[in-house]
Amino acid sequence: MAIINTQAPEWKSTAYHQGDFVDVSSADYAGKWAIIFFYPADFTFVCPTELEDMADNYAELQNLGVEVYSFSTDKHFTHKAWHDSSERIGKIQFPMVADPTTRISEAFGVLREGEGASDRATFLIDPDGIIQFVEITSEGVGRNASELVRKVKAAQYVRNHPGEVCPAKWEEGEETLEPSFDLSGKL
Repeated sequence: MAIINTQAPEWKSTAYHQGDFVDVSSADYAGKWAIIFFYPADFTFVCPTELEDMADNYAELQNLGVEVYSFSTDKHFTHKAWHDSSERIGKIQFPMVADPTTRISEAFGVLREGEGASDRATFLIDPDGIIQFVEITSEGVGRNASELVRKVKAAQYVRNHPGEVCPAKWEEGEETLEPSFDLSGKL
């Protein structure tokens, strides 16, 4: 099922965010860039390293105008307990969204059938609510938030510069490409 360039699912739930339980939904990032960051479970092994990495890159993402939401099928109470008991997770400033009904994971197509847990999955959603980027990895393969920041910058550049595209390993300030018939077959 193709999901790139499709409308992201709408959702609502409760999150643990900056010391409080808060209601959150997809409406909160309408008109903004957003990262939806699914992980299998609280109190596990690879997940805390990924969430710490995202927390370490959160200020830069905020400077790029990107809202970040992490999701697991744990309850918001469990998110709070993990946040309060782990130095790594204690760094998190973005909402930790609860998906105990698994509806959100299912809507994004990342629910592990019969397990009640989500795959490791990242979605970049543009201000129009369109999915621009998806990354899904296996249980044992952690993600890299610095690379995600690079991809956000590339997606934002392409959105702001119609007719240009970013080649592999593109970094902010480097040359882009202008797809054309004359360029075809010359790279």
